[in-house]
Amino acid sequence: MSLRDELAGVLSRDPRYSIHAYAFMFEALEYTKNLKKRAQVRSRGRGSRASKTRHVTGRELCEGARLLALSHYGLLALVVLNQWGIRATSDLGEIVYNLIQSGDLEQSSDDSRADFDQVYDFEAAFRRDFVLALDDVA
Repeated sequence: MSLRDELAGVLSRDPRYSIHAYAFMFEALEYTKNLKKRAQVRSRGRGSRASKTRHVTGRELCEGARLLALSHYGLLALVVLNQWGIRATSDLGEIVYNLIQSGDLEQSSDDSRADFDQVYDFEAAFRRDFVLALDDVA
């Protein structure tokens, strides 16, 4: 079964976001969990075991999604996300809560849809100071 088939109900209930947006959020969730795990290992030292918790907060997921989008798409990250219907961190929250409603993700008692609101400004977060070095033409 494909992701499109699995998410057919979600896509029909909320057509604002493409299937690519949902696939990206699943990938961003795993990426964020791995970032968190590595940070825990670094803070505890190599001899300690990392916490078993795999939960990430809305804020952490927004930051992980930002880093993943920049890693995958560079200067085009904002354009790609906008094409999928993602224009603000609140859209990331809408996607997550659509997946919670469908049973594809779980919500902890501490989670709130508002955790995703105004985490960062999309325009500022995806604009990077790229410097294109041009060779001197003789």
